[in-house]
Amino acid sequence: MSKVIFIGAGPGDPELITLKGKKWLEKADIVIYAGSLLNPEILNYCKPEAKLYDSAKMSLPEVLKVMIEGAKSGQLVARVHDGDPSFYGAIQEQMDVLEKEKIEYFRIPGVSCLQGGAASLNRELTLPNVSQTIIITRPEGRTPVPEMESISKLATHQATMVIFLGMSHIERVVEELKTGGYPDDTPVSVVYKATWPEQKIVVGTLSDIVEKVRAEGITETALIYVGRVLNPRRYDFSKLYDPSFTTGFRKGFSHVS
Repeated sequence: MSKVIFIGAGPGDPELITLKGKKWLEKADIVIYAGSLLNPEILNYCKPEAKLYDSAKMSLPEVLKVMIEGAKSGQLVARVHDGDPSFYGAIQEQMDVLEKEKIEYFRIPGVSCLQGGAASLNRELTLPNVSQTIIITRPEGRTPVPEMESISKLATHQATMVIFLGMSHIERVVEELKTGGYPDDTPVSVVYKATWPEQKIVVGTLSDIVEKVRAEGITETALIYVGRVLNPRRYDFSKLYDPSFTTGFRKGFSHVS
C-alpha cells in the first residue's frame, strides 16, 4: 500500500489516539514519530516488524527521504505527531513535497493538548456573556510572529487565550498580556504535560503565576490558559437548553402564572 498517513496521536494518554489513527498505525510498515513530544507508549500499537524512525533526531530532508523512498517502494508510511498537527505541526512543508512527488497521502486528526488540558482543568473555554472566542497563539522565539499577532495586540480582545510554547518566555508573556489590557487578577492556569501520568496543573492569576510555575520547576511542555472563563464570577446559561428557547429539535414553552 503506497501512501503516507499523517496521524495526530493525541496529547499524551495513549488511549486518546482516535480509533482510526490506531487502526492505521497498526498497519504501517514505516513509522516516523515525533520522539521529543510523543508518549512512547503509542508505539506499542505498531506491528513488531515496523521500522521506527524518531524525527527528533532527523532533519526535514532526512524525514522526507524516508517517506518518499518508503512510499515509492510500496510501503505504508505513518507520520505520527503528538496532539493534532493542524497547528504548530510543521506538516505543510512535508505535504507540499509529497504532492510534488505525486505520493498519495491523507491525514487523521487527533485530540490536541489544548483539549486535553481543558479537560484536565474541568473548564469550558467558551461561556455565554464571558467569552465566545478562543485565541490560540504563541510568543515570538526563534520562530518569528507577525507584528499584528503579538500577544499584547491579541490580548486587547479580552477573549480566552491558549498560549503554546510560552513557558520559557513566561515573564514576557505575562507582561504582554497585561500590556494588552488583562488586569492583574485575570485567572491563569498552566497545564504541564496534559493527560500524561506526570501532568501538573498550576492555578493562579497574572499577578502570581510566574512565581507559582517557578516553584513547580515547569520550564517547557506546558500550555498557558488565560481568561475569565477559568474562574468566572458569573455566566449566563446556554440558550440551547433553555426551556423557553425553541430549536429545530425542541419547541420552547413559556411559564404561565
